Amino acid sequence: MEQQRDFDIVIYGATGFTGRLVAEYLAQQVGHGLTWAMAGRNADKLAAVRDEIGAPVDTPLVVADAIDPASLDAMAARARCIISTVGPYQLYGGDLVAACVKQGTDYVDLCGEPLWMRDMIATHQEAAKASGARIVFSCGFDSIPFDLGVLYLQDAAREKFGAACPRVRGRVRAMNGEFSGGTAASLGATMECIKGEPDLLQALVDPFCLAGGFRGPEQPADNKPYEDELLGQWVTPFIMATINSKNIHRSNALMGHPYGEDFRYDEMMLTGPGEQGKAAAEYVAKADPLGGDDAPKPGEGPSKEAREAGNYDVLFVGTSANGEEIRAAVSGDMDPGYGSTSKMISESAVCLVTACDDLPGGIYTPAPALGQKLIERLQAHAGLTFTLE
Repeated sequence: MEQQRDFDIVIYGATGFTGRLVAEYLAQQVGHGLTWAMAGRNADKLAAVRDEIGAPVDTPLVVADAIDPASLDAMAARARCIISTVGPYQLYGGDLVAACVKQGTDYVDLCGEPLWMRDMIATHQEAAKASGARIVFSCGFDSIPFDLGVLYLQDAAREKFGAACPRVRGRVRAMNGEFSGGTAASLGATMECIKGEPDLLQALVDPFCLAGGFRGPEQPADNKPYEDELLGQWVTPFIMATINSKNIHRSNALMGHPYGEDFRYDEMMLTGPGEQGKAAAEYVAKADPLGGDDAPKPGEGPSKEAREAGNYDVLFVGTSANGEEIRAAVSGDMDPGYGSTSKMISESAVCLVTACDDLPGGIYTPAPALGQKLIERLQAHAGLTFTLE
């Protein structure tokens, strides 16, 4: 971006629960040398949050509203990168993406809404390439640990086997913490969107719906419990697999298919061996993964103690063309939906504005946009670990 901007990063939605955590994280990252601002609909609320989180009193505040496109344009023109925590994105996000594309402004979000992402790609991909805006969706728990976990595993596979693995299993071994209220709201908005629209439902279940027209092989079934003989444990469907798998196939396509055009991936939760594992798998498959009536509402979330008590651990198992195996793990030191997510999206924005000058404009997933640079930042600053097992 040639023109001088007022801020390196603007957090849009800074008075919401996750936006506040992002602002708190950036305020504590003394020494990153970046200028940043807090944005939202109400200046008084922004000032109150700024004071409550202990941010410097001179932290700039920007008033912008999703229903006022001119205010979004003005905000985008002042920033090098916008962090958007205002969802559901299909209800509140389209005009901000348009503003960032128009102004050549980078953008990161927490979106796990594949139908909206598909529409944004179709509408703005060429314009983003022209303006230089780098738009990176899904920079939270969906899909950074999974998208970057597969990238990390495949880099190691090429080193070990001389080629990527055509088959990778993603297996959630542990996940302690609440789903976010935003995740529940986004899922609800998606379900509302597809009512009576069979074409949209078809896209929602298509693992390649974000892969730019590429059609890969039939993917492993991930919609019911079964015993995974490779791991000797029962597995059960994982709610985030719907978005993560699509993003991973998009990453493979955007990078020119380094995982191969025959790449097969599935994502499940491990529930243990034997009869106990089977019972747990069947129980989880029937439960409401979003917590039913007890789920947090958008803008709500768990206490600091609960966030810090949370964690997650994801195993990736690659099988080479010759049947050899390689394993990697990605873990996080806070609850996935809030504590870890707020750190991941913050580091994505910092990475984009400080380490990705050579990345052209376009609409991306985390792996092709940020890749190894972000893996290093997440391990150094955000409590994630990437290891081979």
